[in-house]
Amino acid sequence: MRFSFIPMVLVAAFVTAVTAAVPPVPAEEEPRSVTLAATVSMDQAVKMAEQRFKARVVRAEAQQDGANTIYVLRMLNESGRVWTVRVDASNGAVL
Repeated sequence: MRFSFIPMVLVAAFVTAVTAAVPPVPAEEEPRSVTLAATVSMDQAVKMAEQRFKARVVRAEAQQDGANTIYVLRMLNESGRVWTVRVDASNGAVL
């Protein structure tokens, strides 16, 4: 009986050693899907458009154009004129 107990202890010790030698991968390092991030944030696009057009952004939304993100900004100037400006999120260009 004592002889069969020793292999079980050795297997348990081996499994414990292997588990301790290979630490689990932290959550932030786990593989994840790749998403292309916009290089211009919506806040940056709003500030840029307000300065460039000397108007206030009254509405802002992000739209997908295929793989590209486009910010659609509704502008209002002091004289009451309303118009739409589209900004490419990848480079900040006004479209």
